[in-house]
Amino acid sequence: MNYSFHHPAAHATREDTQASALPAPTRTLWLQGDNVATKRQELLDYFIQTYDLYDSLFDCLAHEDAWYKKAIPLRHPLIFYYGHTASFFINKLFAAQQINQRINAQIEAMVAIGVDEMSWDDLDETHYNWPTIAELRTYRHQVKTRVIQFIQDMPLELPISWGSPAWTILMGIEHERIHLETSSVLIRQLPLSVVRSQPRWQHYPHIRQQPNTVPTNQLLPVAAATIQMGKPDSDATYGWDNEYGQREIKLDTFQASKYLVSNAEFLEFVLAGGYQHPQWWSTEGQEWLKFTKADKPTFWQGDIQQTDTLRLRLMTEEIAMPWDWPVETNQLEAAAFCRWKAAQTGLPIQLPCEAEWMALRQNISTDQPDWQQAPGNINLEYWSSSSPIDQFPQGEFYDVIGNVWQWSSTAIDGFDGFRVHPLYDDFSTPTFDGKHNLIKGGSWISTGNLALKNSRYAFRRHFFQHAGFRYVVSRYQEPLIVNPYETDPLIAQYLDSHYGASHFDVPNHCQRLAEIAAEVCQQPIRALDIGCSVGRASFELAKHFQHVDAVDYSARFIDIAQTLAQQNSFRYAIPTEGELVEYREAKLTDCQFDPELASRIHFTQGDACNLKGKYQHYDLILAANMLDRLREPAHFLADLAHRLRDGGILMLCSPHTWQVESTSKHNWLGGIRENGEARTTYQYLQRILSTEFEELQPAQDIPFVLQETARKYQYLLSQLTIWRKK
Repeated sequence: MNYSFHHPAAHATREDTQASALPAPTRTLWLQGDNVATKRQELLDYFIQTYDLYDSLFDCLAHEDAWYKKAIPLRHPLIFYYGHTASFFINKLFAAQQINQRINAQIEAMVAIGVDEMSWDDLDETHYNWPTIAELRTYRHQVKTRVIQFIQDMPLELPISWGSPAWTILMGIEHERIHLETSSVLIRQLPLSVVRSQPRWQHYPHIRQQPNTVPTNQLLPVAAATIQMGKPDSDATYGWDNEYGQREIKLDTFQASKYLVSNAEFLEFVLAGGYQHPQWWSTEGQEWLKFTKADKPTFWQGDIQQTDTLRLRLMTEEIAMPWDWPVETNQLEAAAFCRWKAAQTGLPIQLPCEAEWMALRQNISTDQPDWQQAPGNINLEYWSSSSPIDQFPQGEFYDVIGNVWQWSSTAIDGFDGFRVHPLYDDFSTPTFDGKHNLIKGGSWISTGNLALKNSRYAFRRHFFQHAGFRYVVSRYQEPLIVNPYETDPLIAQYLDSHYGASHFDVPNHCQRLAEIAAEVCQQPIRALDIGCSVGRASFELAKHFQHVDAVDYSARFIDIAQTLAQQNSFRYAIPTEGELVEYREAKLTDCQFDPELASRIHFTQGDACNLKGKYQHYDLILAANMLDRLREPAHFLADLAHRLRDGGILMLCSPHTWQVESTSKHNWLGGIRENGEARTTYQYLQRILSTEFEELQPAQDIPFVLQETARKYQYLLSQLTIWRKK
């Protein structure tokens, strides 16, 4: 059944907040339409509104120190995020070959990567020489001008699809809206002394200051149902890769709490010593407690023994504790509360899984951008804070969407049919590790894609977002995700080539290159493996070099290599015939690799054509099988000499299979005619490298094999050239 929405007169409505000058309600675009000019203007307006809204958030920083101060150790300072969302537009348009010139290569390298606590992120502040605020404001203005011009000039066909230039722009817009929300959380975690309130960002004006005045939560039944999840390819709104595909979940009848858990309800857990009793906490939760010494929710300020003095930290101020607002916790705290509640009631109380939340969401008929007015405290249509748990009824339940995100028991993974977008392969896949749980429903600042029914966002369980929870009485258990088999054929091919058995008596390509490196490098101390793929050459180099930096553009490759470094093995599936596959496992111990040597290797994501300045002073640079896949191979080569010490060795290995899909033809180094004469890649290398390098030995071919199926293989010859810096 679908329900209408109403807002009780006893509470403030949107009209009561006009003086707060909130940003105008903002909704993502329909991909469809009949008029290209109209859609182009909609896209332009959406971009400008997003860009200006993000700028306005940073007006809440009162001092220069706030820009450069880390809110938490596991995130960059806000100066990074201010530049990151702007550089994203340029980096993605450049990667898509939709523009051919950068605005500021140094900024675009510095702020490209490092926004989540992945093991391969570079959060070491000694590696960054941050720009000034003025420099970044100038840069953002330059990006804005460039993107506006691009939108005005780009080809546009309707409906907008994955391969459209407009999709790249939407990707940048929705990405910035994600960071609008996550940056607001970081501002909330800064000291009050470095932030300031702004008229545009005002909190809900009315609160209940006594816990006993807050409505008591109730359990309401939810009928058994078969839940179909997954955004169809034909959907008319922008989606991230993990939203697409299909999954069917059959749910038995369960119960769910009528309200989100309020500050008042969570207080019962706190006063019962919930933070002091380890039996309510998972192993991960106990480790978090031990590390943080927490005794109450992070945003509660004051002494828990003096309840009437407790205050709540908002984005830019503290207020008297609003006991009727939803409590905000991380997933570990929410799950601990549920275990405690289950013990108190004798009921199987737990956090809802994704499908159970979807069962509640089915009772809301509309979805952004179709609604006339948001049916909950979402989309920045009401306030810049939470609001009472009984403010927005949505059928029998309240706040199924909006107010705060709701933690789930579901670790994110891909639906059946999942595929990554080629421009953003690291949006979802690094989180498919069993350590990132889905949050559902959106918060007051969730706009654009974040406010859609099918949105799927996940955070590490100890992270904070504007997130709380509701609970369910259910025995449904999500399957645990532990090192699933990698089934992407391309990645499985590379894993097998790096770590699998040899084929046709061809020695392991990566191992052979590392052996040659050890032979020709007289001072094997520091090595750079650029284009390291899934890491075998890096592990082999670590047998000979004391320090190895391993860099690849693909986050999926880096994540796999890092997983191998941490746990020795990684499973994958090789297609054998039709739909049949053979399951295999890559193991470092099978490569005679001493796990102790893993500490020598530093895997990071990076762009070979725009490397950060920290990659310098190497005795060896290995660039294997990536030169003919670069957008700007000549630029890459010109950048190498200053990254090597004098006498350092450069090893270039490439099959020279130039393709317009990865490299525009005018950027090919060889395989073309120059003034009517044939030019090979080797000839070009000799010409361009001779000024700063001497060729150490004649070029040689190094074979390698890629298995496609049980009876189909690729046999390739990579031409290896070795150069010494003069």
